[in-house]
Amino acid sequence: MTQDWRLRYAENMRSYEGYSIGKLLSLINDPAIISLAGGLPSPEIFLRSEFLQATQRLLDRHIDRIMQYSAIRGEADLLDAVVTFLNRDGIHAGPENVMITTSGQQGLDLAGRLFLDPGDTVVVERPTFAGALAAFEMQRPDYLGIDMEPDGLDVADLQEVLAHRAATGRLPKFIYVVPDFQNPSGVSMSLDKRSALLDLSERYNIPILEDSPYRALRYRGKQLPSLFSMDQQRGSGRVIGVYTFSKLFCPGMRVGFNIGPPEVIDKMTNIKEGSTLNTPKYNQDMCTAFLTEIDLDAYFERCRAYYSDKMGVFLDALEASFPPERGVTWTRPEGGMFLWVSVPETVDTRQLFHEALKFKVAFVPGEAFYGEQPERNHMRVNFSYPSEAQLREATGRLSDCLDRQGV
Repeated sequence: MTQDWRLRYAENMRSYEGYSIGKLLSLINDPAIISLAGGLPSPEIFLRSEFLQATQRLLDRHIDRIMQYSAIRGEADLLDAVVTFLNRDGIHAGPENVMITTSGQQGLDLAGRLFLDPGDTVVVERPTFAGALAAFEMQRPDYLGIDMEPDGLDVADLQEVLAHRAATGRLPKFIYVVPDFQNPSGVSMSLDKRSALLDLSERYNIPILEDSPYRALRYRGKQLPSLFSMDQQRGSGRVIGVYTFSKLFCPGMRVGFNIGPPEVIDKMTNIKEGSTLNTPKYNQDMCTAFLTEIDLDAYFERCRAYYSDKMGVFLDALEASFPPERGVTWTRPEGGMFLWVSVPETVDTRQLFHEALKFKVAFVPGEAFYGEQPERNHMRVNFSYPSEAQLREATGRLSDCLDRQGV
């Protein structure tokens, strides 16, 4: 008799299908395709020579330690470097407020495991980061989606929803937001909305999970304070931060960090003890070198100038290819790596994705970014990885594909 493995799976896993975007990216295996789908930083800004020098020095001095287990919470040098890095952003923390993660994705996974039981509710933006949905989904939560507006989450709508839920005793476990250059929309939350969101967090005693992969990548406009720093000024202690080095240094290191109250960080460390145990020491040491040996102001300025130019090229190409009468619109971010493109409602971008591959261009269908009731006439496009010439060519190919669909 053949084993029916599905009957052996944990109930949480039977319907779990992982990260939907990863499956889409696996279909983009033709080198002729220009991919606007991934969230990859450009290799042009990688610190190659500095990376090689730091690697040689570390191997010369600490090869035995590098090849051994390391502290579960994180290497002391990296914890101290992160504390200093956070202070640049107005966040005052000690090592007790920080834990090192094996990527920002693990940071989200730890938050989901710590706070969610099956059936618990999580507030998410509509649309929201698909990786967060994949992380939380393992706990089988219910998603309460709140629409995005040009200046961020519709806080007024959230207030009405929370008031109703408070009356019925069904408040969410936490609110998940990406306030700065949100993935996938590129939208940033205004200062007024940040304050209003913190007001709601205090009024209803609901923690906020703030995902901050892109804060250093602002190309125009005024830098806004993080929710974490604003919460600290209030003395509330209800915000937990999730960070990654993937967009700022390089994704290959798979290192990030979470920040929060010591008791929360301790519990997340307990969960890490039962999963990955420790983050590789070499990877941590390289991130320490990045934070302590690089002129971060000069480096981030170079990144901002480089990506800002690319975004400008992409926006110009979209303007040229899609005049208003075609009914295609897009966001105009102040930073980050993504634009959110909307097409007429007659177009399902999941189906369009497969058609676009025939035109040798790829994007991520918008439905991947909704916890519930997905909208199907949007797409996320990335401008950080393709060259400027590829961005122009990809826009033309996408225009031709949509023209074939009658748009």
